[in-house]
Amino acid sequence: MKKILVTGGLGFIGSNLIRYILEKYSDYKVINLDKVTYAANFQNLRDIENSLRYSFVKGDVCDSKIVDQVMKDVDCVIHMAAESHVDRSIGGPSGFIKTNILGTFNLLEFARKYKINPFVFCSTDETYGPIKKGAFKEKDVFNPSSPYSASKASADLLCRSYYTTYKLPILIVRPSNNYGPRQHCEKLIPRFIVNLLQGKKVGLFGNGLQRREWIFVMDCVSGIDTVLHKGKPGEAYNLGGGRKNEKTNLWITKLILKELKMPESFITFIEDRPGHDVRYALDSSKIKKLGWRPKWGLEKGLRETVRWYKNNPDYWQPFVKDKFVEF
Repeated sequence: MKKILVTGGLGFIGSNLIRYILEKYSDYKVINLDKVTYAANFQNLRDIENSLRYSFVKGDVCDSKIVDQVMKDVDCVIHMAAESHVDRSIGGPSGFIKTNILGTFNLLEFARKYKINPFVFCSTDETYGPIKKGAFKEKDVFNPSSPYSASKASADLLCRSYYTTYKLPILIVRPSNNYGPRQHCEKLIPRFIVNLLQGKKVGLFGNGLQRREWIFVMDCVSGIDTVLHKGKPGEAYNLGGGRKNEKTNLWITKLILKELKMPESFITFIEDRPGHDVRYALDSSKIKKLGWRPKWGLEKGLRETVRWYKNNPDYWQPFVKDKFVEF
């Protein structure tokens, strides 16, 4: 029985990854280490919580005692745990520095101690910063714009140094913007959906023309799984939805309104946030050479996402008073 440690497995991507692994591999066991912050949700894994191949450990990736306990008996690690919301990082960056950098360092030290193989780190496309034309390749220079992206870039570089210095078998994935059912409502797509479902207007930063390359969460976790099993140690892999899934925030908002049969008068334009990147784009040709392809188009994925939030108000209603959710 192969044992995999997933950190941050009660979060959006992490919980989908755990379910994906358990469904695909009957001889795998997953240990989920999660601090249970505001972004964690036990509902995300309610359907598998009693599985004999799944176990949950409450703990902080910065806690050496707990990390030591969970890592000494696993074969590989997929490090997903992170503070990830840009707006929160602007208002309070210290937690991002601690979790994203020091937490990653702590895991790397124990991975070295117990000869973990491989250690998969989930980075982000935001490490590259904005790009006006073209798409970033894995060897391009980092240029992060926010405390969040800077903390992830730091962790990314730290992981690469552990491969170079200690030959720890590191694999890095850099996904583009994820979306889908069960995402925390602080993120743009679910935030707009739940506010509109309550009859509230939604606020777009600046002119709403910031462009993002979106990837449906199930395409993302299949990509992480591909890198886990086929990736080359020491390498990073961009994981994007492709040019067809690159759209402006305004386009996204209008499609959500269309799905909810609501007029565009529900859009309000608000002052742009500091250091707001205009465009992200990834060249994902490297991971495609491993046999991975995205299966979800943006319109199909958005319709599925809107439908899910519409049919599951009990999931999102507890979050609506959060200042990062309520507009």
